[in-house]
Amino acid sequence: MTVRNGSRLGVDIGSVRIGVASCDPGGVIATPVETVKRGKGDLRRLADLARDREVIEIVVGLPRTLEGGEGIAAGEARVFAADLARHVAPCPVRLVDERLTTAVATRSMRASGVSSRAGRPTVDQAAAMVILQDALDTERTAGQPPGEVLAVTHE
Repeated sequence: MTVRNGSRLGVDIGSVRIGVASCDPGGVIATPVETVKRGKGDLRRLADLARDREVIEIVVGLPRTLEGGEGIAAGEARVFAADLARHVAPCPVRLVDERLTTAVATRSMRASGVSSRAGRPTVDQAAAMVILQDALDTERTAGQPPGEVLAVTHE
């Protein structure tokens, strides 16, 4: 199977920081981009990154519970992703399951010799990279993009 052509951004939303990753135009490999401080100007920065990279979509991690349900964190991610979708329209924003991505990213960084304290800013980028790479791999395997595209609503 194939992946749609075009670069994408992967986004891991945290309460303090937002990890950002991107992929090549062929949709083969995700790489870290930067960590954006959560708060004033964060949506604008993400919109600038999307525009500068001419992405076809933004993939945002949705933190589901281990059972697959949605708790408070998922609700907060949905609100942030909806705000982001309004900022980047008409670029689509897609929510994808991100269970355990931060744990996978942290474990991978520790295995590389990066300490927890030194790695905090980059673990967010690594988690965004895992989110995006999982989405790319799923699309390649299933033949269609995973998750759900958020409809843009105007208030």
